[in-house]
Amino acid sequence: MPGKMIDLSVEVSSETVGPPSTNVKVGIERFHRGPGFWQVSSIHASVHTGTHIDTPLHCYEDGSTTSDASLQDLSGPVALFELDKKPSEPVTWDDLETADPGIREGDVAVLATGWTDRMWGSFPRYYTESPYLAESGAQWLLTKKPTAVVFDFFEEECARKTDFTSEEFVVHRILLGGGVYLVEHATQLHLLRNTDATIYAAFYKLADCDGSPARLFAILEDS
Repeated sequence: MPGKMIDLSVEVSSETVGPPSTNVKVGIERFHRGPGFWQVSSIHASVHTGTHIDTPLHCYEDGSTTSDASLQDLSGPVALFELDKKPSEPVTWDDLETADPGIREGDVAVLATGWTDRMWGSFPRYYTESPYLAESGAQWLLTKKPTAVVFDFFEEECARKTDFTSEEFVVHRILLGGGVYLVEHATQLHLLRNTDATIYAAFYKLADCDGSPARLFAILEDS
């Protein structure tokens, strides 16, 4: 029998707002038909809202897309980095070196600060006051060759501004340019502590896109 399954995804509602760079709010419209009860809902949202994956097309015009990504690319053994960070504080090379649980090539690096647990739904503060990944931290991760990196904080310092340029999107450019997929807005990562687990980002199968909503979950190994 498989081990315990845990959900690591945030909930999205009509009150959810995407990153300030686009500031797209989720729109949900409900349709009904009678007699009796029948309902179909439609949704309008950025694909980078809530728990989601990023592909290289997000930052590179000729980058690979969701059509090129496999479920295997967005899953693997968990390497949990427990990081004690204050608001607006960077996660650096040294921080990751210190917190390294022994990551191996092909693992999924899971960066846990608890920020999403505390702040999801508090917009725009969730984005504008989040810890972020320093350029040195992104470079450290790239040297370890994970298949993907999972964040429970808003990892790009510049994207909390409305006037950033694409070249300032340094963390995304480093990791996505190095073939490492990103999974953003995870929650409850503390549940991965002191256990062996495999994590999966089951993303919506959109064609040729720069990102996609995902249901992020992990399966814990039986003890």
